[in-house]
Amino acid sequence: MLTNIRLISVREYHKMAEMGIFHPEERLELIAGQIIRMSAKGTAHESAITRTERLLRQRLGDKVLLRIQSPVQLDDYSEPEPDISVVKLNPLDYEDHHPNASEVFLLIEIADSSLKYDREVKAMAYSKSGIIEYWILDVNGRKLYMYRLPSPDGYHSESILAEDVTISPLAFPDCAIAIRELLRKI
Repeated sequence: MLTNIRLISVREYHKMAEMGIFHPEERLELIAGQIIRMSAKGTAHESAITRTERLLRQRLGDKVLLRIQSPVQLDDYSEPEPDISVVKLNPLDYEDHHPNASEVFLLIEIADSSLKYDREVKAMAYSKSGIIEYWILDVNGRKLYMYRLPSPDGYHSESILAEDVTISPLAFPDCAIAIRELLRKI
C-alpha cells in the first residue's frame, strides 16, 4: 500500500462539490478517502432497483425510510451512495445529516457490472463502519450475496443465495422476500 496518498475527508469532498469541481452529471462517491467514479446505470440495474424498492415499500411500509442512491456517511472518509438504503425514520428526513451506520438497517447494491467492486471494496467499507447487514443483488448471476456480522476485518457471515431462496432482513424477521421477486422475470 502506498503511504504518500493524500486522503480526502467527507467535509473536503462536500466543499469540492460546492465549489463546482465535479461536473453535475458525474456519478462519484467517496470510499476510504478516495473519490471513485461509479458505473453507468444500465437498464437491468435500474429495473432491479425499482422492483426492490417497490417490494420493500409494500412489505415495510412506514416502519423505515427508503433512500435510493443517496449518501450514507460511514466515517470521516467514506460517504458511498448505495443503490438502496433501508434506514431508521428521522423527523427531519435526514435534512441535517446523511444517515450513519447506527441509523442503517440494511444497505443493498444492485450489481450488473460492479459485482467484484461491491463484494470487495464496498463490503469491506460497510463492515468496517458496522453496517449490520449488506446485500448485493447479482442481476446477471440471479443470486443474492448476504453479508452479516460486521467487524473491522470484514463480514464474518457471507451467504450466496439462489433465486429460489426466501430471506428476511435481520431487523425485520417477519418481512419474507423471495430473491426471485427482486429479479427480472424469465
